[in-house]
Amino acid sequence: MPNKLQQPEYSVMSSALEQMRAGQRYNINDPQLVEIRDTTRDRTALYNQLPRREREQQRKLLALIFGQIGEDVHMEKSIHIDYGINTRIGSHVFINFNFTLLDCAPVSIGNHVFIGPNVQLYTAHHPLDATTRKQHIGFAEPINIGNDVWIGGNCVILPGVNIGDGAVIGAGSVVTKDIPSNSIAVGNPCRVQKSCPSS
Repeated sequence: MPNKLQQPEYSVMSSALEQMRAGQRYNINDPQLVEIRDTTRDRTALYNQLPRREREQQRKLLALIFGQIGEDVHMEKSIHIDYGINTRIGSHVFINFNFTLLDCAPVSIGNHVFIGPNVQLYTAHHPLDATTRKQHIGFAEPINIGNDVWIGGNCVILPGVNIGDGAVIGAGSVVTKDIPSNSIAVGNPCRVQKSCPSS
């Protein structure tokens, strides 16, 4: 049985992996993509089972799950991650319970970011026509979350969204479009309500 803590080699990328990261249509059931997802599921399952006080083991697992992770990153359980290797997380980040991340396209989370419980980040799209969906074709758009962002509980961030530095997203929002820096936005769809108060 392979060691689940050993970092696998993905140096020879399949065309499906390259297409997925580039936002092109790709075969969701490509064997290498399935293997990466399975490895990530194994690692997140281990993470979700670890006792809270085993912080060093948690840190090691997070470093294996994500493409890049900074210092002082804390994630409450449970985490649900699609690929992990496509995501970069900055330093001093807190992510609350039941975080879901579908990172088919690149995801960037900045420094000093607070993410509330039950937040979901979706980069994945599926074709609108049923015939193409049946062929298991997907495509994706990146998500970028700037520095000093606070995302309230039960928010959904949809593909292609950029959230600027210092923005606050109100609880329960569905973010379908870019949110500018230093703004407070809320709703479904999420809309800017006002600027953040100056410190």
